[in-house]
Amino acid sequence: MSRSVATLPAGTRITDFISLGALSACFPLSKIHEVLEQTGRQSQRQRHLPAHVVVYYVIALALYMEVSYGEVLRCLLEGLQWLGLPVQRIRRTGRSGISQARSRLGAEPLRRLYQDLVGPIAQPQTRGAQYRTWTLVSLDGSTLDLADTAENEAAFGRATATRGQSGFPQLRFVALVENGTHVLFGARVGSYATPELELARDVVEQLQPGWLCLADRLFFGFELWQKATRTGADLLWRVKTSRILAPIKRLSDGSYLSKIYPSNKDRERDRNGQIVRVIDYQLTGLKDAEPSYRLVTSLLDEHQAPALELAALYHERWEIEAAFDELKTHLRGRKIVLRSKTPELVYQEFYGLMLAHFAVRGLMHESALRAQVDPDELSFVHAVRVVKRKIMTAFAFPPSGPEEASSGPAG
Repeated sequence: MSRSVATLPAGTRITDFISLGALSACFPLSKIHEVLEQTGRQSQRQRHLPAHVVVYYVIALALYMEVSYGEVLRCLLEGLQWLGLPVQRIRRTGRSGISQARSRLGAEPLRRLYQDLVGPIAQPQTRGAQYRTWTLVSLDGSTLDLADTAENEAAFGRATATRGQSGFPQLRFVALVENGTHVLFGARVGSYATPELELARDVVEQLQPGWLCLADRLFFGFELWQKATRTGADLLWRVKTSRILAPIKRLSDGSYLSKIYPSNKDRERDRNGQIVRVIDYQLTGLKDAEPSYRLVTSLLDEHQAPALELAALYHERWEIEAAFDELKTHLRGRKIVLRSKTPELVYQEFYGLMLAHFAVRGLMHESALRAQVDPDELSFVHAVRVVKRKIMTAFAFPPSGPEEASSGPAG
């Protein structure tokens, strides 16, 4: 949807709305300089907007989807000056200058920062993050609307609709979520036409031993299952009830062992199979429940993980839907499209959005630990408001560290 130029009250500083402490704790300046050097995007000479400032600026944009480019920059620079940092040499610039600075930076530093820093943050005392000894994660995909430009349409495409096509180009992404904290990590992004299964091949490589991954029936397939289990993680995925899974051994809890195969011919000849455990169950008394459900798991011992517990646990897969709603509705804003008009900046903005979500979720997790409550009991909407307004923190010195305060921004 189109935007009018949105502004904030005169004299507003970034510290009145965005916690620099939250951003610096999640994304230390030293790490940003490291990523900029690795990607060759560090500022080589003094510019109006040095590269490290632009990184923080892109993340701030995700927190202010409803506010104009210039207004976010004004708040950022006034906030840095309020903190006593030497930003006088960083002059405010117009929309064109901001776009040029973002283009110089590109998407790779944000992508690298996301991949290096964003991951599970639950601790042993985090409530709701585990099932028995396993850390719970879920796998799923979603889409985001993009600015309606010819370049974006050519790169990402559109969804088809009953009458023609959708109103905006869309990107597709697949990610993992840490169920207990709603941290979205390991994301892979592509065009709308890119199948979720294709993106998921790279995503499942992020799984680790000691995790239990939940996924919907869209993702079940022999190749992806094998790739995921090779990481050492355990899986609990839903499958279609029509899938042929002949019982090999009945277990005491009503589940049974079976085999999955790479092809029908392999099944007929009983070769190259992999043993799995199958759980069939029904949900009675629910109006919209399907006649039956089927889960397949790599947890073969019914005493280690009883079927009744796993059937109840599968509902936790919906935690990733809640995390997507946080990202797309409460952080981005309902019916707001990503601003960027070129594919490179779309990718940059996407990772900025994911980083901003991580910053908010990190703050919520710290608060939940202090209060000794489940992070699910905290309001994401309220947390976004907290991150946007002034939070006094003694260690907040981005985008320059205290050791750089006397030398000014990098050239």
